[in-house]
Amino acid sequence: MKLSFLGLGVMGFPMAGHLARAGHEVTVYNRSAAKAVKWVETYGGRSAATPAQAAQGAEIVMMCVGNDHDVRAVATSNDGALAGMARGAILVDHTTASADVAREVFAAANEKGVGFLDAPVSGGQAGAENGKLTIMVGGEADVFARAESVLATYARAVTLMGGPGSGQLTKMVNQICIAGLVEALSEGIHFAMRAGLDPERVLDVISKGAAQSWQMENRGKTMIAGKFDFGFAVDWMRKDLAICLTEARTNGARLPVTAVVDQFYAQVQAHGGGRWDTSSLIRLLNDPK
Repeated sequence: MKLSFLGLGVMGFPMAGHLARAGHEVTVYNRSAAKAVKWVETYGGRSAATPAQAAQGAEIVMMCVGNDHDVRAVATSNDGALAGMARGAILVDHTTASADVAREVFAAANEKGVGFLDAPVSGGQAGAENGKLTIMVGGEADVFARAESVLATYARAVTLMGGPGSGQLTKMVNQICIAGLVEALSEGIHFAMRAGLDPERVLDVISKGAAQSWQMENRGKTMIAGKFDFGFAVDWMRKDLAICLTEARTNGARLPVTAVVDQFYAQVQAHGGGRWDTSSLIRLLNDPK
């Protein structure tokens, strides 16, 4: 298929690469043109100077940018993707953003006869590089059916969750759960250390029982070692939790633990850890200064 990918960050770069390796004809756009040049050198295809130019002639356009403002700029501005897309094409947004902006872009796409799916991902940089992301999708069933096999190129699961905005709402649930899990894991490891236990042995034992989690399996040992220079950054997690807390104020959900953990992440930022992995919450317990 003729595809386009907009946004070549730590997630988008390998995701677009999987599409090229699968044999699709891929045109890319990135705000920093040098990154687009590097992608073409790595995977082939071509790059374009604007989202609109990249989207011209594409059957499906995928985007993965930073926040609501970026989504609007890349999708709906005068030189945004929709300006270059033909009737019947599909725009897929992999950005973790608000449900409001997802519905906004859906309406703008609908006016042009373009399908739209909000499709945030989970699995982090490693999931993107290995093609093992989980994609939660909001949109119309017929549009999803046309795009599903393409999205599966870099995913282990692609699931339609409901109408426009449902993908973003599901991603909010994902981030709420992760926030609580990471804080609990941090406190457990910290307790084990203070109690004089071997924390790695503790994790080995409890990971075979009900306490097991992805965070424990993939971040437990690095947390013990105090290594936080990889994975999903605190700055991005705070952006995501702000979206969750804003949505909760709208729908009446009570998120007391999420609100507290968000403030813990603010303390990590104050310690200069904005680019540390989200598992760095344990630093506040082991070294509160």
